[in-house]
Amino acid sequence: MDRRALIIGYLLVAAGSALFASKAIFIKLAYMERYDALLILAWRMVFALPVFVVVGTIEIARRKAEGKPLPRQGAVLGAIGIGLIGYYLAMILDFGGLLYVSAQLERLALFTYPIFLIFIGAAFFGMRLTRTSLIAAFVSYLGLATVFLTDFSAGGSNVTLGTVLVLGSAVSFAVYQLMAKRYISEMGATLFTSVALSAAAVTTLAHVFIMRGHLDTSMSWHYFMLAAGTGLLATVIPSFFVNAGMAKIGNTSTAMISNISPLLTIYFAVVLLGEAFTLSHALGTALVVGGVGYHTWREIRKPAKEKAGH
Repeated sequence: MDRRALIIGYLLVAAGSALFASKAIFIKLAYMERYDALLILAWRMVFALPVFVVVGTIEIARRKAEGKPLPRQGAVLGAIGIGLIGYYLAMILDFGGLLYVSAQLERLALFTYPIFLIFIGAAFFGMRLTRTSLIAAFVSYLGLATVFLTDFSAGGSNVTLGTVLVLGSAVSFAVYQLMAKRYISEMGATLFTSVALSAAAVTTLAHVFIMRGHLDTSMSWHYFMLAAGTGLLATVIPSFFVNAGMAKIGNTSTAMISNISPLLTIYFAVVLLGEAFTLSHALGTALVVGGVGYHTWREIRKPAKEKAGH
């Protein structure tokens, strides 16, 4: 792959990660007005779904006009299934967790998904578990434990519940990352993202109507603006950016560039939400980001070393 394509991939992932970092902030601000995880999740998808449908329809029309084949039915079904795991399930767990934990702890817990990717990949996808992976896992979860214990002293068992939910979301997203690359390569990042997230959005809205029978519209305009920000700025745009970037630079480099995400979330949480940032938070953040960053840096360097060895 040429240098220009790699640079574009890095920029897309960096921009997407920065926008993803704003998600917890939008949600926490919405919770200040209406403490309801399912409601903000549903409205997030109300704003996001039309965009995914339109973009997907345009992509299909473009392929037909250019005489390109449409993806196999099996690939479409695969994208739908992966979308339900990586977005619907992950979002349900993540939004539920944010009811109980700070935006900082949520982002750090989610950020450990590459560590889950390592162990799930080794257990089910034939990936090799290395000493680097184990060191990265130990350092990252030592950092997460540091932040968790600091917040636990103030929030008690609710912090435990919230952290478990967010870690469950990280597991779901790790599985998504492991399975998505194959379908992105076949369908293209744009169409894959449209199909996967449309499926997640429709399922989420169906969930709301089954549970409550209707979608509450009695919120303020401020709430709707926060929901729009969550759906568009923190979902639609970064989803396309990250998937397009991942198609160019791969899973490992995507995880490396995503190091900026928790740092930005923490900055926004402190400035906009007034969350505390103590020495323990700083130490824990450094360990989590350092552990994940160390692993992905070593993975990026490995091909170069192997190539040099030949």
